[in-house]
Amino acid sequence: MLNRLINSHGLTGSMGIQAQPITKHAINLTPYWKSHVKFVFLLVMSAFLFTLPVYAQDFSKIPQKGTVTMVDLGAKKCIPCKMMAPIMAKLEKAYSGKADIVFIDVWENRNQAPRFKIRAIPTQIFFNEKGEEVWRHVGFLDEKAIVDQLTKMGVEK
Repeated sequence: MLNRLINSHGLTGSMGIQAQPITKHAINLTPYWKSHVKFVFLLVMSAFLFTLPVYAQDFSKIPQKGTVTMVDLGAKKCIPCKMMAPIMAKLEKAYSGKADIVFIDVWENRNQAPRFKIRAIPTQIFFNEKGEEVWRHVGFLDEKAIVDQLTKMGVEK
Protein backbone atom coordinates (compact mmCIF):
# COMPACT_ATOMS: atom_id res chain seq x y z
CA MET A 1 0.00 0.00 0.00
CA LEU A 2 2.87 2.34 0.85
CA ASN A 3 4.42 1.56 -2.53
CA ARG A 4 1.18 2.49 -4.34
CA LEU A 5 0.85 5.72 -2.36
CA ILE A 6 4.43 6.83 -3.07
CA ASN A 7 4.38 5.75 -6.71
CA SER A 8 0.96 7.32 -7.36
CA HIS A 9 2.29 10.71 -6.30
CA GLY A 10 5.24 10.50 -8.63
CA LEU A 11 7.83 10.30 -5.92
CA THR A 12 9.92 7.73 -7.80
CA GLY A 13 10.40 10.14 -10.70
CA SER A 14 13.86 11.01 -11.93
CA MET A 15 15.64 9.66 -8.87
CA GLY A 16 14.43 6.12 -9.47
CA ILE A 17 13.76 5.50 -5.80
CA GLN A 18 11.40 2.67 -5.06
CA ALA A 19 9.72 2.44 -1.68
CA GLN A 20 10.67 -0.80 0.02
CA PRO A 21 8.81 -2.48 2.83
CA ILE A 22 10.46 -1.74 6.15
CA THR A 23 10.64 -5.40 7.10
CA LYS A 24 12.93 -6.09 4.14
CA HIS A 25 15.66 -3.84 5.57
CA ALA A 26 14.98 -4.37 9.27
CA ILE A 27 17.82 -5.88 11.26
CA ASN A 28 16.98 -9.17 12.89
CA LEU A 29 17.93 -8.60 16.53
CA THR A 30 16.56 -11.88 17.83
CA PRO A 31 19.89 -13.78 17.97
CA TYR A 32 21.62 -10.72 19.44
CA TRP A 33 19.04 -10.28 22.19
CA LYS A 34 18.87 -13.97 23.00
CA SER A 35 22.60 -14.16 23.66
CA HIS A 36 22.83 -10.79 25.42
CA VAL A 37 19.76 -11.29 27.60
CA LYS A 38 21.36 -14.45 28.94
CA PHE A 39 24.59 -12.55 29.60
CA VAL A 40 22.81 -9.67 31.35
CA PHE A 41 20.75 -12.10 33.41
CA LEU A 42 23.88 -13.97 34.53
CA LEU A 43 25.64 -10.69 35.26
CA VAL A 44 22.78 -9.42 37.42
CA MET A 45 22.44 -12.73 39.25
CA SER A 46 26.17 -12.97 39.94
CA ALA A 47 26.21 -9.39 41.19
CA PHE A 48 23.35 -10.29 43.54
CA LEU A 49 25.04 -13.46 44.75
CA PHE A 50 28.39 -11.81 45.34
CA THR A 51 26.82 -8.99 47.32
CA LEU A 52 25.05 -11.27 49.72
CA PRO A 53 25.85 -9.87 53.08
CA VAL A 54 28.40 -11.46 55.33
CA TYR A 55 25.79 -11.41 58.08
CA ALA A 56 24.29 -14.61 56.74
CA GLN A 57 26.52 -16.41 59.24
CA ASP A 58 25.85 -19.25 61.61
CA PHE A 59 25.85 -17.77 65.11
CA SER A 60 24.43 -20.93 66.68
CA LYS A 61 27.89 -21.90 68.04
CA ILE A 62 28.24 -18.62 69.93
CA PRO A 63 29.13 -18.61 72.75
CA GLN A 64 31.90 -21.05 72.02
CA LYS A 65 32.04 -23.69 74.76
CA GLY A 66 35.51 -24.35 76.08
CA THR A 67 36.66 -20.76 75.66
CA VAL A 68 35.77 -17.39 77.13
CA THR A 69 33.62 -15.43 74.69
CA MET A 70 32.81 -11.74 74.49
CA VAL A 71 29.89 -10.89 72.21
CA ASP A 72 29.34 -7.29 71.16
CA LEU A 73 25.83 -6.86 69.78
CA GLY A 74 25.39 -3.65 67.84
CA ALA A 75 25.11 -2.27 64.33
CA LYS A 76 27.62 -1.00 61.80
CA LYS A 77 25.70 2.27 61.51
CA CYS A 78 25.27 2.92 65.24
CA ILE A 79 27.59 5.71 66.47
CA PRO A 80 28.76 4.08 69.76
CA CYS A 81 29.15 0.80 67.86
CA LYS A 82 31.34 2.54 65.25
CA MET A 83 33.44 3.93 68.10
CA MET A 84 33.92 0.40 69.45
CA ALA A 85 34.82 -1.16 66.07
CA PRO A 86 38.57 -0.39 66.20
CA ILE A 87 38.71 -1.57 69.83
CA MET A 88 37.00 -4.82 68.90
CA ALA A 89 39.36 -5.38 65.97
CA LYS A 90 42.40 -4.77 68.17
CA LEU A 91 41.14 -7.07 70.93
CA GLU A 92 40.19 -9.79 68.47
CA LYS A 93 43.84 -9.90 67.33
CA ALA A 94 45.26 -9.57 70.85
CA TYR A 95 43.13 -12.41 72.25
CA SER A 96 43.31 -14.70 69.22
CA GLY A 97 43.44 -18.29 70.47
CA LYS A 98 42.77 -17.20 74.07
CA ALA A 99 39.20 -15.87 73.87
CA ASP A 100 36.58 -15.36 71.20
CA ILE A 101 35.76 -11.71 70.51
CA VAL A 102 32.64 -11.57 68.33
CA PHE A 103 30.63 -8.72 66.82
CA ILE A 104 27.06 -9.35 65.69
CA ASP A 105 25.17 -6.70 63.72
CA VAL A 106 21.63 -7.08 65.06
CA TRP A 107 20.17 -4.83 62.37
CA GLU A 108 21.39 -7.30 59.76
CA ASN A 109 20.87 -10.40 61.92
CA ARG A 110 17.55 -9.57 63.53
CA ASN A 111 17.04 -13.03 65.03
CA GLN A 112 20.07 -12.55 67.30
CA ALA A 113 18.61 -9.67 69.37
CA PRO A 114 15.85 -11.76 70.98
CA ARG A 115 18.20 -14.73 71.29
CA PHE A 116 20.60 -12.71 73.45
CA LYS A 117 17.73 -10.75 75.05
CA ILE A 118 19.10 -7.32 74.22
CA ARG A 119 17.04 -4.13 74.46
CA ALA A 120 19.60 -1.53 73.40
CA ILE A 121 22.79 -1.40 71.37
CA PRO A 122 25.62 -1.76 71.83
CA THR A 123 25.40 -4.54 74.39
CA GLN A 124 28.42 -6.59 75.41
CA ILE A 125 27.95 -10.02 76.93
CA PHE A 126 30.79 -12.04 78.47
CA PHE A 127 30.47 -15.84 78.63
CA ASN A 128 32.67 -18.24 80.60
CA GLU A 129 34.14 -21.50 79.25
CA LYS A 130 30.87 -23.32 80.00
CA GLY A 131 28.91 -20.89 77.83
CA GLU A 132 27.23 -19.25 80.81
CA GLU A 133 26.69 -15.50 80.88
CA VAL A 134 28.99 -13.89 83.46
CA TRP A 135 28.60 -10.16 82.83
CA ARG A 136 26.56 -7.84 80.62
CA HIS A 137 27.02 -4.17 79.78
CA VAL A 138 24.83 -1.81 77.74
CA GLY A 139 26.42 1.14 75.91
CA PHE A 140 29.92 2.04 74.83
CA LEU A 141 32.58 0.02 76.64
CA ASP A 142 36.19 1.17 76.44
CA GLU A 143 39.17 -1.09 75.88
CA LYS A 144 40.37 -0.98 79.50
CA ALA A 145 36.98 -2.14 80.83
CA ILE A 146 36.89 -5.03 78.34
CA VAL A 147 40.46 -6.08 79.20
CA ASP A 148 39.68 -5.84 82.93
CA GLN A 149 36.62 -8.07 82.54
CA LEU A 150 38.50 -10.63 80.47
CA THR A 151 41.30 -10.61 83.08
CA LYS A 152 38.74 -11.20 85.89
CA MET A 153 37.57 -14.21 83.88
CA GLY A 154 41.12 -15.61 83.78
CA VAL A 155 42.12 -14.59 80.27
CA GLU A 156 45.47 -12.85 79.79
CA LYS A 157 46.59 -11.04 76.65
